Amino acid sequence: MKGVRFWGTRGSLPVSLTAPQLRERLVAALRGARGRDLASDAALAAYVDGLDFAVAGTFGGHTSCVEIETGEPGYVVCDLGSGVRPFGQAAFARHGPSAPQTYHVFVSHLHWDHIMGLPFFVPAYVPGNRIVVYGGHAELEAALRRQMEPPSFPVPFDIFKADFAFVRLAPGVRHEVAGMTVTTLLQRHAGDSYGYRFEKDGRTVVYTTDSEHTLGDAGAMQAFVDFFRGADLVVFDAMYSLADAISVKADWGHSSNVVGVELCQRAGAAHLVLFHHEPASGDAQIARLLDDTRRLEAITRAGAPLRVTAAYDGLDIAL
Repeated sequence: MKGVRFWGTRGSLPVSLTAPQLRERLVAALRGARGRDLASDAALAAYVDGLDFAVAGTFGGHTSCVEIETGEPGYVVCDLGSGVRPFGQAAFARHGPSAPQTYHVFVSHLHWDHIMGLPFFVPAYVPGNRIVVYGGHAELEAALRRQMEPPSFPVPFDIFKADFAFVRLAPGVRHEVAGMTVTTLLQRHAGDSYGYRFEKDGRTVVYTTDSEHTLGDAGAMQAFVDFFRGADLVVFDAMYSLADAISVKADWGHSSNVVGVELCQRAGAAHLVLFHHEPASGDAQIARLLDDTRRLEAITRAGAPLRVTAAYDGLDIAL
């Protein structure tokens, strides 16, 4: 595997910067520019590059869609959130309609924020393309079709011109897909969700979102430690704080940054990526969460350092 690219990183529903939020950032950036010599474009660029990410950047607003670059022909993506729209546009711009492609799509579960992008996935409308959708749910195909039935959507699923196939993956079984070994794990979430472990060329990526972890269940925690074991990259649902995850939002089906650190440290994983951001959290709040998580990792570290990153739309991570 070559790397991982993030096209959508929010949970529950898409969000965007508002005009007041953008104005606040511009004011902050201009305030910091006082007294600086910014006469040249190079000086301007250097100043912007030195700003905090929460001022000069954004964690984005699309719902879950993560691409895994395998080094093989075709594409591999996890989930069909609204981020699959820009992914599909980029793939279409790269190949156009004249070069049919195969898209391997791994769906964690069938809640709307993880499938809502499919009607806007440009490659699905191109004859000759092949889209293979994998998941653990028996209702996988029915759910994707149902969201495009009247009165919910103006065009039916059958308008797609690509060839679709649906493959159900049994959990705990090693499957060979697109040159990778893929293993799934049943997760605690309303209606069930599935985590994926992808292995190829000595590299391992784990994609685990919409999963609630019961800290008092040692067996369940150990199952995830084993699933994460030695992973180069773990994309982890860190939607809530630990306090929320075990109190007011218990049984809501999500996890926290604290649990992500504990599981990855116990598993000897190399890189934890905080994912499925709470839509009510602004960029500054997510940036603080990232800082807090890195400090937590440092003070609880007993072995090799665990790299911690907060995912954002457009993030590329090389493996």
